[in-house]
Amino acid sequence: MAAMHPQHNRPMALSIAGSDPSGGAGIQADIKTFTVIGVYSGAAITALTSQNTLGVSSYLPLPAAFVKKQIQDVLDDLNVTHIKIGMVGNREIARAIGEVLTGFTGEVIYDPVIKSSGGVSLFTAGSTAITEHIISQATVLTPNIAELEIISGLQCGNEAGALAAAQGIFALSPRLKAVCVKGGHMNILGKTVTDYLVQKTPPEKGTGAAGFHIARIEHPRISSRNTHGTGCTFASALTAYHMRTGDLNQAFRLTCAFMDTLLSRSTAYVIGHGTGPLPHHEFIRQKDETDQDLS
Repeated sequence: MAAMHPQHNRPMALSIAGSDPSGGAGIQADIKTFTVIGVYSGAAITALTSQNTLGVSSYLPLPAAFVKKQIQDVLDDLNVTHIKIGMVGNREIARAIGEVLTGFTGEVIYDPVIKSSGGVSLFTAGSTAITEHIISQATVLTPNIAELEIISGLQCGNEAGALAAAQGIFALSPRLKAVCVKGGHMNILGKTVTDYLVQKTPPEKGTGAAGFHIARIEHPRISSRNTHGTGCTFASALTAYHMRTGDLNQAFRLTCAFMDTLLSRSTAYVIGHGTGPLPHHEFIRQKDETDQDLS
């Protein structure tokens, strides 16, 4: 038998999400993010959307059995170590994803896309289905404040409320290792944004109760009209950097820096007539400029 090439079965990521024909969010944003960070990814589509920078006008969930088949075919062939989940679409697709991921031992990063930024519902069932079929399989959640409130059922208007809600979510799944709260929608008039990485710590001796480690990253709020797909991009970047480093804290720091780079470089762009997308390709340009400076 011929020897296997050392690069034949290298690790890869898989995105499970909806498709955005304008290219700013969903599967398209995920693949762009994985690519510029240097990670190979597959893509299983859950729903087709009709949208542009002005918002989501409609969406069409794919048959749940077909979504499941896409995922299974990839897992049967490729060495998937990390799965990023975005838009699910409906209860049947949620159940199908949960079934096909049963027994998957890698990392599952779930960005709970429940509503579009314009307020359009992108999931036709209640949060119970999300908890039962998706959160139960997740190792990391990356909610924004609105999504955190929906999942937890708590008000998260300030840091104390958001952190209490994040800690409460751990009771929903024994697999859950971390909740990464995106703080951009908190204190929206403030000059800074704080993101949080909440991780469960092992039980202390003699108490039997697990604790929590909270990491905070505060950075300047960058004003840009191009924020379409920031949630998808953040979750995909966290997935990619965790693949490359194997360390969630380092991946969190690198992801926040990555988002700052894209947002700051987006300010000169005008794409579409509404909320424009992030310019993922600018990250490659920045790396090229840095390499030239070092040469």
